[in-house]
Amino acid sequence: MQAELYRFELQFKEPAMTSRGTYVTHTVWYPVFKWQDQLALGECAPLPDLSADFLAGGANESERTKTYEAFLTQLLELLWHRVQAQVTPDFSSLRPFSSILFGLECLQHQYLQRQSSKQGNAALLWASPFSAGAQDLPINGLIWMGSFEQMERRIEAKLAEGYRCIKLKIGALDFAREVELLTQLRRRFSPEDLELRVDANGAFTPATVEEKLKALSTLELHSIEQPIKAGQWELMSQLCAHSLIAIGLDEELIGVNERAEKERLLDTIKPRYLILKPSLHGGISGCSEWMSLAQARGIGYWVTSALESNIGLNAIAQWCATQGVTMPQGLGTGLLYTNNVAGPLSIVQAKLHCDLTRVGDYDSYLRDFLERNCQLVARFGA
Repeated sequence: MQAELYRFELQFKEPAMTSRGTYVTHTVWYPVFKWQDQLALGECAPLPDLSADFLAGGANESERTKTYEAFLTQLLELLWHRVQAQVTPDFSSLRPFSSILFGLECLQHQYLQRQSSKQGNAALLWASPFSAGAQDLPINGLIWMGSFEQMERRIEAKLAEGYRCIKLKIGALDFAREVELLTQLRRRFSPEDLELRVDANGAFTPATVEEKLKALSTLELHSIEQPIKAGQWELMSQLCAHSLIAIGLDEELIGVNERAEKERLLDTIKPRYLILKPSLHGGISGCSEWMSLAQARGIGYWVTSALESNIGLNAIAQWCATQGVTMPQGLGTGLLYTNNVAGPLSIVQAKLHCDLTRVGDYDSYLRDFLERNCQLVARFGA
């Protein structure tokens, strides 16, 4: 068996704007195991200005990329040796390195399940009615930030596609214009007909957050994600206690990896929802722990992606489908990119559908895609 590491630069169809900045490209890494004519792989997709495991790598993005890649290479080689020796790796020390952990967890999981079941489809990671194509996942339609006119067009497109849960990124436009956009939507659709979620990505300041939440509260929104920047537990706790809009935590969870600290955060802030991203919140194992702690406290949650390619999206969606979710999840099919890898996911009537045969011989396709489109960074084994 060989282990390989590939680097790939995803290209956005148009700049993806958030309150923290704008993305034009997104560099991801694919750790891969190859044996005979089969393979298993994962995706490590850090966000340059947000992922804790990427930010710790140096003073600038170039240094961070080199540090991240070198560390990932070392870990892949270690995992390769342990898997061959049939030694179960202990991933607990990798919780602070969420995007790396997620990629290696998926790689190991797929390799072991393919070895045990001898199944021949590289598109399958977790078996469920979803991965069998028998049950689709409800998802929200995501509206990225842009000009008022751009966001209007994007909303109309999502409505035409049949979405009845829409999530809008806010915080980049003039706030009054954002409220106007949401008001237009609510005039057309009642909360029963259209669920509205907003994500501020920490854009509101302590001085203005209460005023802005009050203005938004008249629109009967389902929830708002991360109204203020992470780390302000006392203020966030007050907002969760008194806001007329349910508050969900996203960036707040980044870097909180120990169980006791997670319990302290939830018991202090008492949010209504958690928005869980394996690439940011401790991988699959870390998100599973967040779910368990949330369930014990009556806190809701949903799973979303963090701009992974279709490799990571496929893994997240298949894992998510095994968690008994019912509310719309924040997952899609990677349509933001011009050069995305193909995968088994598609959107059918505003739901995520999985067809493991969609790409034909997925092992052959992935081998060809990696060799033709990605840069080989490291290889171990003959």
